[in-house]
Amino acid sequence: MTLSLPTTPPTTRAGVVDVDPERWPDVARLPRASSARTAVARRLVERAFARLPLRMASAADAPRVPRPQDGTEAEPTLTLHDPDAFHRRIGADGLLGFGESYMAGEWDADDLVGVLTVLARHVDDLVPAPLRRLRGAWVRRRPAADRNTPEGARRNIHRHYDLSNELFALFLDPGLTYSAAVFDPLPRAGFPLGDGELATAQHRKIDRLLDLAGAGQGTELLEIGTGWGELAIRAAARGARVRTLTLSEEQLGLARRRIADAGAADRVSVELLDYRAARGRYDAVVSVEMIEAVGAEYWSDYFTALRRLLAPGGRVALQAITMPHERMLATARTHTWISKYVFPGGLIPSPEAITRESAMAGLRITHDIGYGDHYAETLRQWRERFLRQEAAVSALGFDHVFRRMWEFYLAYSEAGFRSGYLDVRQLGLTAATTEGTP
Repeated sequence: MTLSLPTTPPTTRAGVVDVDPERWPDVARLPRASSARTAVARRLVERAFARLPLRMASAADAPRVPRPQDGTEAEPTLTLHDPDAFHRRIGADGLLGFGESYMAGEWDADDLVGVLTVLARHVDDLVPAPLRRLRGAWVRRRPAADRNTPEGARRNIHRHYDLSNELFALFLDPGLTYSAAVFDPLPRAGFPLGDGELATAQHRKIDRLLDLAGAGQGTELLEIGTGWGELAIRAAARGARVRTLTLSEEQLGLARRRIADAGAADRVSVELLDYRAARGRYDAVVSVEMIEAVGAEYWSDYFTALRRLLAPGGRVALQAITMPHERMLATARTHTWISKYVFPGGLIPSPEAITRESAMAGLRITHDIGYGDHYAETLRQWRERFLRQEAAVSALGFDHVFRRMWEFYLAYSEAGFRSGYLDVRQLGLTAATTEGTP
């Protein structure tokens, strides 16, 4: 499947990329923002850049920004091509507007991840404390249509995972594993990995999860969130019988073909089914970076399903991205750039939320280890691979705005892990027992 783009002629402004107004309506047009809000945004941006290890330059001045002569590392520079539009978008929509401004080509950076890492590290300091109380009047609420009802979850998954199998194949490893790898050791900064090396790191991650789940000969294993089938294939190679669930039609078809090609079709079944509709009892339940797509409103349903589907003595193995609890609460109802353009309906949980929701469902966490620096490296590898495939991405029908959006998404995510704002954790869970119960 490739994306079908509208044929409406694109619009353009001086120094800004061509934008198709049907495909990207909120990027093509500047938002309405009062002069007062725009002025406040400009002041906040200038204040932040004066206090943080960042530099800002106009497009004309950027080549003349002096570089350090003492051997120290240069501070990342954000270059404004359209300062008025940049501040207007931030004045209207805050960080959502910041991302849309990048999509529109109104600013660039000599080190995009570097700029975003500094901002992520200081996200709580960007707005003075007195103004933070006005956050509710500044940010947008999440659209009701993005709720992860059974029908809404299907639409939300379709918007990201059904973009194009060919697109994902351009930057993932040959096994098409779309979650954090585990490296041993972490590659040197700037060192690109070949397909085999990245696949090895992904298999190391999968094998640790399967070990955590106790998957082996004769194990009845349920996977919630198939991806493109690599975990199911490796579980079947251990002798497990696997049932794996997805809401992505694109992933369903390719996963079935990959499983058949691996000779595992007799041991793996792939179904287009919501986790809430699953029935049965399983020795092991595995779910990799799927909880982020569930939505806070349905976390109790998710953990209740895990407990209900677990056979006596069974184990759950989860891989989950997490963020600090206060940041989770601050963004839970906010329509962020990520929720608008990349993962509609999604919310990254905090470790506290996972602990609380799993306990309420009758599950006990027995294993918990983080790999945040490994996800930062995984994302770097994906981003650099994606950028090398510009012509191939274009040939699939994705325009320049999409390519900037995807670059920003990968860089934004990498910065989250490099700054410590995000983490990724592998968790083992078992059914909780009451006192006196074996």
